Amino acid sequence: MKRLFWMGCWSYLLIGLAHVVVGSLMPSLLEHYGRTYGDGGMLIFAQFSGFLVGVLVSPLLIARLGKLNGLLIATGMLCAGEFVYTLLPPWEWMYAVGAVAGFGFGMIEAVIGTIIITSFTERTAVAMSRLEVFFGLGALLMPLAAGAFIRLESWRYTFLLVSVLAFVLLFAWGKGRFGDFKETLQARGVKTAEKGDWLKPYQGTRGLLLVVFIVFFFVYVGTEMSFVNFLPSLLIEKLGITKPTAAFSVTLFWVAMTIGRLFAGVIAERISYSRYVTLGCLISFIVIALFAWSGGMALLFTFIVLFGLFMSGLFSIALVFANKLLPGSEETTPSLLIASGGVGGALLPLLVGETMDIGGADTTAWVLAGFLALLVLLSVAAVMIQRSRAHTSSMISANVES
Repeated sequence: MKRLFWMGCWSYLLIGLAHVVVGSLMPSLLEHYGRTYGDGGMLIFAQFSGFLVGVLVSPLLIARLGKLNGLLIATGMLCAGEFVYTLLPPWEWMYAVGAVAGFGFGMIEAVIGTIIITSFTERTAVAMSRLEVFFGLGALLMPLAAGAFIRLESWRYTFLLVSVLAFVLLFAWGKGRFGDFKETLQARGVKTAEKGDWLKPYQGTRGLLLVVFIVFFFVYVGTEMSFVNFLPSLLIEKLGITKPTAAFSVTLFWVAMTIGRLFAGVIAERISYSRYVTLGCLISFIVIALFAWSGGMALLFTFIVLFGLFMSGLFSIALVFANKLLPGSEETTPSLLIASGGVGGALLPLLVGETMDIGGADTTAWVLAGFLALLVLLSVAAVMIQRSRAHTSSMISANVES
């Protein structure tokens, strides 16, 4: 069990690195190829498209090949994609390479999430939040590694670093001994007889819950990505600070996120998943509203830290919460929710960017607060549906007994 968990952690560290490597090297890439930021945006979009496809097809590949073979394929694709990045092929090829790499780390994220949720029936939230800690470490360390390679004028080898780490992980998954879990990893899922069979676990209120969580993950990831991408611009406009100081705010946010994830699972297990998600959304809304309303560097940086702490566990705990409310669909629910988050992470920043151009920093901050308010409403809706189902079940049991 421990070996399986630690392999999951190292896999999440790898996809944390892979998620941000292109962004960390974007100025150097565009200078080398003589391209514009629009071209860079298209490269990010190509990588996101591959990520989305990887997440969505992971249940199908698991059903046909098993979880372990699915992980080997995904890790191999990530390894190959990052290696080709290192070679700096013609720019047009970079879009295809980005899609391959995105497919790899998207499928890894979905499969590992499914493995942990199905294998850790107790203290699931703790296990998932620890995985997110390693993802955060990867996202935090990659800009530092990229900066070191850039200073050495060898920035292309940042891609090679990710490729080598993917190869090591590929070897570890292939040769690893996981005891009783070896059969679980190699087992193939049950193939559906009809195209619509995958919808059967989502009938009635279960379908309503799925919709609520799909929208929740769309808004959550979109809000997080919007905040991270536009935080330096927000601070520069609100405070007039320098670019290095503004960039430091993103590092501070990721540090707070990583620290918060160390404790998120333990807290969620003690107070319940529903309370954690609802209170986390509510307090995050209050903090971002104060951020929008306030001024002063010390105060705003304090709110950034608080926002990172209270947002830190929402993704992993909400993912566990959703799977606990939808038992029997663990092979598909994580992939659907992670994919929804990926779409939100791509689309909502576009809306926020337009808001920055039209309304400026203060308006944008209030738009982010509006997203958090919607998350509060969605979390409350999930809790109400949960209680309604529990009440209905108890009434049916009482009638049967009488």
